[in-house]
Amino acid sequence: MSDEAETEIELQTLPLDAWHRARGGRMVPFAGYHMPVQYEGIMAEHLWVRDSAGLFDVSHMGQLLLSGPNLDDELEKLIPADVKGVKLHGQKYSLLLADNGGILDDLMFTRWEDGIYMVVNGAVKYDDIAHLRDHLPDEITLNHMDEQALLALQGPKAAEALGRLVPGVTDLVFMTGGRFDWNGVPLWISRSGYTGEDGFEISVPGDRAEALADALCAEPEVKPIGLGARDSLRLEADLPLYGHDLDPETTPLMAALGFAVASKRRREEANYPGAARILAEREQGPVVKRVGLLVEGRQPVREGAAVLDADGSEVGKVTSGGFAPTLGAPIAMAYVPAAMAEVGTRIQLNQRGKVHEATVAAMPFVPHRYVRGAK
Repeated sequence: MSDEAETEIELQTLPLDAWHRARGGRMVPFAGYHMPVQYEGIMAEHLWVRDSAGLFDVSHMGQLLLSGPNLDDELEKLIPADVKGVKLHGQKYSLLLADNGGILDDLMFTRWEDGIYMVVNGAVKYDDIAHLRDHLPDEITLNHMDEQALLALQGPKAAEALGRLVPGVTDLVFMTGGRFDWNGVPLWISRSGYTGEDGFEISVPGDRAEALADALCAEPEVKPIGLGARDSLRLEADLPLYGHDLDPETTPLMAALGFAVASKRRREEANYPGAARILAEREQGPVVKRVGLLVEGRQPVREGAAVLDADGSEVGKVTSGGFAPTLGAPIAMAYVPAAMAEVGTRIQLNQRGKVHEATVAAMPFVPHRYVRGAK
């Protein structure tokens, strides 16, 4: 049996696998699953999300529910967020940190009535679960909600479309959530996502995901969208992807995620992993930084391309790159020495022996359109 055949057997299927295939989704391996990379084409799908609303299947992500005594205190020993400051149904971005301050994963968590609901990246969810179980006290219960699917509806018309199906959902603002009922199906919905657009993430029982996806795609604003457009959208929006732009050797300050370690109380307590290193970098600046690059010409520069200094020596790496449909130009993310990280700095990139010219750009490349407000 070939390695490819073995890989095929090992891949898991999403609750909507047959639904994607029936709608023409081209399935590829991603994060241990068969996932749709595109339906009608990445460029068209990307622009549809920017103008209307796209439905993404992100059920490969890990949905966890943590509960038990002193949960806030225990979680704050593992992530740098101000967990105690998150109100009921409030949502926050944070990072699971290694002892050296490197990033084991980035995540979103929300305070529910019965605990902390956490969404982690699909490619490392089992590592995250093991890490949490190893480091949290036995009194803390961790429930992997693997019977739930997770759908993301993203775009400027997402609220209009979802609001017809789920009354009251438009009252949510960015980074808040709530429990809703759709035809007797319990939903957890947050106003969030990973495209830079307004939108929602919807946790739904896996056996009802197809009915909900059908209902959403019956709305004139909504089309199913694949991984390809999700990647180009998040790149334009300056949203790093774990395993590419973030890894255990990268600290929050290196990754330009200083907002994730910005709590004054947490800085003063300095009781999360790698706090001494992270706080030193916050004061002095990291040696390397993640930046955005506008690449000259039309050819995209991909992950792995080398960043060159004036002498032609490699001093950094491109971690994400591609064509930005909204801008009509290639863009990239890269780690560069701090001295080269200022906006406007000219950069040379070497991809398979060909040198490309680029300029450090302000990020996000495309402005976020989140619906914010007091809740």
